[in-house]
Amino acid sequence: MTTAPAPRRGALALLAATQLLLIMDTAIVNVALPSVGEDLATGSADLSWVANAYLITFGGLLLLGGRIADLLGHRRVFLGGLGLLAVASAAGGLAPGADALVAARAAQGVGAALAAAAAFALLLLLFPDGPARHRALGAFAAMGGLGGVLGTVLGGVVTDLLGWRSTFWLNVLLAAVLAVLALLVLDRRTGPVRHGGFDLAGALTATAGIGLVAYALVGAADAGWLSARTLGAGGAGLALLLVFTAVEARAAAPLVPPSVLARPALRLSNTLAALAQTTLFPMFFLVSLYLQNVLGYPPLGGGLGLLPLSLVVVAVAPQTGRLIFRIGLHRTMTLGFVLLCAGTLWLALALTPDGGFASTVLAPSLLLGAALPLVVVTTNVAATAEAAAEETGLASGLVNTSQQFGSVLGLAVLVAVATSRSEAVDAARAAAETSGYRAALLTGAAFAAAAALLSVRLHPQRRVPEASPGHRVPDRR
Repeated sequence: MTTAPAPRRGALALLAATQLLLIMDTAIVNVALPSVGEDLATGSADLSWVANAYLITFGGLLLLGGRIADLLGHRRVFLGGLGLLAVASAAGGLAPGADALVAARAAQGVGAALAAAAAFALLLLLFPDGPARHRALGAFAAMGGLGGVLGTVLGGVVTDLLGWRSTFWLNVLLAAVLAVLALLVLDRRTGPVRHGGFDLAGALTATAGIGLVAYALVGAADAGWLSARTLGAGGAGLALLLVFTAVEARAAAPLVPPSVLARPALRLSNTLAALAQTTLFPMFFLVSLYLQNVLGYPPLGGGLGLLPLSLVVVAVAPQTGRLIFRIGLHRTMTLGFVLLCAGTLWLALALTPDGGFASTVLAPSLLLGAALPLVVVTTNVAATAEAAAEETGLASGLVNTSQQFGSVLGLAVLVAVATSRSEAVDAARAAAETSGYRAALLTGAAFAAAAALLSVRLHPQRRVPEASPGHRVPDRR
């Protein structure tokens, strides 16, 4: 097996660490929310928007962030995103009240969207399509799996020892370190970026449309799926996305060229990327709730309960490229979704009100740990296989947006299922909550089964790389 040159290995380590930070940030803040509410005398409704503001801006701006990176230079946008993330995190650490904290979280989401889209585009430029890219995406998947658990553990420890504001200052420190390393590791030289005008109408309609749909989804659990707020925001968002498609058909320099969206493999792979997260992201949340609310684990114990899963992710992710080489991309993807369905189904059926971690969660979580990198790596490979060098930011924005919306949709739907089932069962609290979690996980298993069936149809066409495997990460100053 060939080994990546030292400059590329250093850049990959930096980009994977950025992925770790962005995933970890969400988990850390979620753990700290009860302390935030107590300190700022804030109710649960306002607290929910401390998390939701980040999700809305992050999901809404990923596509735009990827295209901005193609226009202005990936290294420059990556550094700008980290800088904004650090400044917004400092504002969150100093926030005097809930409104200021929500605004800081929204700004954090903007910075995270820019950094995430540019980081993924840099990875695509650094590793042309092939085994090297598969290994690089495996590192990304490993960091994503580790980030959720590490964030939960760190969130509990740091909040207990130093208070919730320290979680925001930790972001400032880590973002600053990554920015300094980026200045040293990422190449400044001119590279393949997109030239031409900027599609302002497309940018506004796409960002507003995606943002409104995200707003409707994350607020549906509180406001109700059929409430005026949910239907109004969701309907307006979908209408703006329809306007966006009309704008793109006529724009001289479209944000998303219609020829790109016309690729069947790209549409299907992005759908599969969303379906993967629809099952995976809520699963972490539901397992943590089950361990804490039903089995009585403290928050730190709930996070550590997911550690075996994350260790399996870290072990399996680097081997995913070899599996793709041996049995093919779509077979590896189908295997991943079958394992995801089986693991989620096993977990749902294993849950009991009086069980223990070893008897209910451990074994199925190990199977899910093997499934996670298979579905994440293969859907990312498929979603970016047809991207030309000047489309790397666009490809990263599309697949990141799909994954983010899969996460938001999955969490909204599965939590709603868990809540409605728990309230409908006339039994002890632990039994009712277990029934709700089981129903939610069974719904997630159904999403995974649908994805497994769809994955059989996926056959992306590989684009011949335009850059040599050894070239360094390009950028335009």
